[in-house]
Amino acid sequence: MTTTIKFEREKETKHTIRFKETPEEGQPHVIGTLYVQKWYAGSTNKLEVTIKKG
Repeated sequence: MTTTIKFEREKETKHTIRFKETPEEGQPHVIGTLYVQKWYAGSTNKLEVTIKKG
């Protein structure tokens, strides 16, 4: 089973950018908050993470 989770930029810290999960309406959070290093995230406002279970 593969799930793709969407995130939007929420806050910038000293070395990271905090992204909040934006689940489909009526669905619970799978991850919640995701911190990504600034050097990688750059100026992006949205991320997608794919999880493969199994």
